[in-house]
Amino acid sequence: MKVDVILGLQWGDEGKGKVVDVLTPGYEMVARFQGGPNAGHTLEFEGKKFILKSIPSGIFQEGKINVIGNGVVIDPALFKLEVETLEESGHTLTDRLCISKKAHLILPTHRLLDAASEKAMGDAKIGTTGRGIGPAYTDKISRHGLRVGDLFHDFETKYRKAVLRHKEMLDQYDFEYDLPGLEKQWFEGVEKMKEFQIIDSEHVIQRHLDEGGTVLAEGAQGSMLDIDFGSYPFVTSSTTSCAGACTGLGISPRQIGEVFGIFKAYCTRVGSGPFPTELFDDDGQRLRDNGNEYGSVTGRPRRCGWIDLVALRYTIKLNGVTKLVMMKSDVLDEFESIKACIAYRVNGQETEELPYDLETGIEPVYVELPGWQADMTKIQSENEFPEEFNNYVTFLEEELEVPITIVSVGPDRAQTIIR
Repeated sequence: MKVDVILGLQWGDEGKGKVVDVLTPGYEMVARFQGGPNAGHTLEFEGKKFILKSIPSGIFQEGKINVIGNGVVIDPALFKLEVETLEESGHTLTDRLCISKKAHLILPTHRLLDAASEKAMGDAKIGTTGRGIGPAYTDKISRHGLRVGDLFHDFETKYRKAVLRHKEMLDQYDFEYDLPGLEKQWFEGVEKMKEFQIIDSEHVIQRHLDEGGTVLAEGAQGSMLDIDFGSYPFVTSSTTSCAGACTGLGISPRQIGEVFGIFKAYCTRVGSGPFPTELFDDDGQRLRDNGNEYGSVTGRPRRCGWIDLVALRYTIKLNGVTKLVMMKSDVLDEFESIKACIAYRVNGQETEELPYDLETGIEPVYVELPGWQADMTKIQSENEFPEEFNNYVTFLEEELEVPITIVSVGPDRAQTIIR
């Protein structure tokens, strides 16, 4: 069997959690392949709202296996809080969730290093969530990291060695911290993690595929935040593209099946970094308010702008997207007209290719389309779409050359139209 992949095509916050939840009934296993608790996948159903940070978004479906893959970094303290919140809402997790032995751990000192580094950078800061993701991935690549499997192999010695190294690094900053307080919560989280199955995930996933099982690979953040192909250096610390599913789960490229690329009907971005179509006017604020564009993990207001087809074409090609999923269509319900960036003008030259430098001399080239000015949130089928909305969908499909197979018209799982 093949592994289908679902990932974001913009700067994150596209609505991946909802789509994974909607698609999960068609799969036996859902596996997160990268990122950490900086991800905030929001799901709404039956009048309740849930925010998942490390746990795969298939967790609410009975009889499904959910795997935190080796490409993920885990903070045990935040994992414990997430698990307890879900358990208090009546959801049983221990028989549905497995954790890879090769997933790396975010230590308390990783969080301190993250905060100290951002503070030291001042106005030049990256705009991280401060949850230690970057330092954890740095240790992974420099071969200093600790993994979940290390919890059962002389962990105390390995942990103290890592903390001593981090303290020496923290001494370089003007930064006060309370490590014992963080460590108490962290080690309580470690004990909570041990209640779950700690597995050799690559073997489990491959065995599942060999037996004809189905797998949905869930990405975090978005392709424009990819460490290699995103708007560097204002990116995350992992491979958010389809290639990350291979390295983050232990599968080969030939095992990839469908690739679902998720995008909003407009654009958003959190933190620093280039954003060619960003709006600073009433339309931008209107998008923010109508779309409730505030981070599910951080609460930070998101920067908003018109849809960027230059960036979308780029990420569609990078990921080999076979099916598109358009989210938050309803946010544009009230607009009389809608703009879409079809090209950039860079130093007087028009291009449809994403340039190396996204910060200097870029002017979006827009086309304007009529809005539908109708309430999309009550729509139950494609047949009910307003003509202007159908025209918008057709325009996007022609520009992007990939079919839009799912349209979201509201935050609830029921507000999803399969085309």
